[in-house]
Amino acid sequence: MNTLPFPITETPDEAIAEAARKLFVGEVEFLKGVVAMDGLPPDDRVEVCFAGRSNVGKSSLINALTGRKGLARASNTPGRTQEINYFTLADSHFLVDLPGYGFANAPLAKVKEWQALLKQYLAGRVGLRRAFVLIDFRHGVKAVDEEIMSLLDGSAVTFQCVLTKADKVKAADRDRVLAQVREKLAKHPAAFPEIVTTSSETGDGIPTLRAIIAGLA
Repeated sequence: MNTLPFPITETPDEAIAEAARKLFVGEVEFLKGVVAMDGLPPDDRVEVCFAGRSNVGKSSLINALTGRKGLARASNTPGRTQEINYFTLADSHFLVDLPGYGFANAPLAKVKEWQALLKQYLAGRVGLRRAFVLIDFRHGVKAVDEEIMSLLDGSAVTFQCVLTKADKVKAADRDRVLAQVREKLAKHPAAFPEIVTTSSETGDGIPTLRAIIAGLA
């Protein structure tokens, strides 16, 4: 058994994975993009959000989870997602794509607006069960990632680390990056004590993440 702090989350058993798959391949739609708190939908269902620095693969991950290539719009331009984007999953969940932090090429005033909205959002959603902080497996935790983790700590929002692009990390670098991620997570009281590794390209880890989200209902 893995006794490391922040172990890799195990693959769910077949029955749980299949129930989660059916949830995610069912009805899912883009609901709205939100730029102010008064635009948020009713806080009446389980909500999970995805946070990550620009180009970490948030949109690609949401598309992989739902099996819909064009549901969340991926972009090669850092900072393109400038709204809190809401997706409905059946009648039980909201999936929320947060603006990519780092905000490359954005005016300072706009960055401050996004940061203020993010803080208000995290503090004000009763149904928000978990934030998933996406980290590029090739690079590990950066300073800007720790900033969002500290914000989640302060907002008392449980977050779970999701390593993206697992298919692109070199085998020789895997243990080193995992050790660095575990060391950084240990400093954050809001961190959930398991890590999920994923690849939107190969599908690795997607059944696991689906099962986690489905189990939060």
